[in-house]
Amino acid sequence: MKQESYELFKSAGIDEITEVLQAELKQRNEQAFWADKVIPFVQAILSVLIPLRDANKLYNPEGVSVNELTPELFFRWSDFVSLKSLAFRIQKSNILEDESKTEIDLKTLGDYLSRYNVNLENESLDFPISSYNLHQGVSNVIKSLL
Repeated sequence: MKQESYELFKSAGIDEITEVLQAELKQRNEQAFWADKVIPFVQAILSVLIPLRDANKLYNPEGVSVNELTPELFFRWSDFVSLKSLAFRIQKSNILEDESKTEIDLKTLGDYLSRYNVNLENESLDFPISSYNLHQGVSNVIKSLL
């Protein structure tokens, strides 16, 4: 990972991070298939991780609190099973909003997961293995960019 990637994830917003990735995609002349998948995937993940980062409430997929958003943490959450789990955790924590909680908007992540046949009503229902495999490929492309 480039040092710039750590600084980017530590403090930048969604737009800045996606602009950097788009520039890298263009520079590397990545196939259109992958380029069309990377940015929506990154936006979906960051739509939850950045508000958690900004509220100092970040945690890893095992539920352990972490101090900062790093590329490694991003990639841990980019695992499609972990990402689905994150959506359900946030949904449960959003049930009651008060001053001690941070309301996280799940629309971007929810819309994204729905496009890949993730049932957002029943966590125990599985999604097609092809969705998992596709997202492993997208994660690999993102790793090559950072």
